[in-house]
Amino acid sequence: MDIDIIFKIAGIGILTAVVGQILQHQGKSEIATLSTLAGLVMVLIMVLNMVSGLFDTVKNLFNLY
Repeated sequence: MDIDIIFKIAGIGILTAVVGQILQHQGKSEIATLSTLAGLVMVLIMVLNMVSGLFDTVKNLFNLY
């Protein structure tokens, strides 16, 4: 696992927090919630891809089918 993925997740988190705060101050809390949810979904997809890669590695390591 590279440290690059940690920086990507942190960057998405910071960007999502800033956008959420800006939208909250403008009185658009519904859009702020949706933007936060979109950031969360992006990070979850990244993590699911990593977990899938881990399962593939374990399967190949033990020659499972």
